[in-house]
Amino acid sequence: MSQDPVFVSKAFSSIAKRYVLTNHVLSFGVDILWRRQVASMVRDFGGQRVLDIACGSGDLAAEVIKKMPQAEVVAADFCAPMLQQARLRGLPMLLVADGMQLPFEAGFFDSLTIGYGLRNMETWDGALSELGRVLKPGGQLVVLDFSIPRGWLCGPYRFYLHRILPVMGGWLTGNREAYDYLSESIERFPSGDEMCDLMRNNGFDEARCIPLWGGISSIYVGRASDPHS
Repeated sequence: MSQDPVFVSKAFSSIAKRYVLTNHVLSFGVDILWRRQVASMVRDFGGQRVLDIACGSGDLAAEVIKKMPQAEVVAADFCAPMLQQARLRGLPMLLVADGMQLPFEAGFFDSLTIGYGLRNMETWDGALSELGRVLKPGGQLVVLDFSIPRGWLCGPYRFYLHRILPVMGGWLTGNREAYDYLSESIERFPSGDEMCDLMRNNGFDEARCIPLWGGISSIYVGRASDPHS
């Protein structure tokens, strides 16, 4: 499935200045804890070169830098207005770059993170293949994104996702269309085993899912395959 990169860029450009506040309000602040968990996983994995792609306003990259102050952490996004917000955080290495075609040589990074960004890539298969290309063999990919919970939580979550979130997001940012898109994209995005299979089919081994808060978000972890093994 493909997303329209022109629409995505315009949508995020329009909400850039209110993006961080809106995220915290709509998630009741727990998105901060989830990003910290991802940053801890990157620290525990080790390595000195980390790429945070689709970094947006830099929330996740900032958490990684706090956990790994000696590491070389590059934060990249294809939406320049979002990077302007990241620049206000004082992040040292910011780059305008499209996750579908990264300006790095193969095997350049030890770890790669992407928080709530893979879902917006033009194609998920193409993006995962490109992310795997710039990781060292055995390097770690950590994806944080929304997912659809199972069981009793599914109904209330979908009601919030489609009836409340777009209204609140539109009120906070002035762009309801962006949050209607958010709701629809979460429904389309693969989650759980389906997402792990997508990672395995596009250059990653040992893919696993860590559901958060009953599955309203999930962390996916994979290791870049060694093409020579």
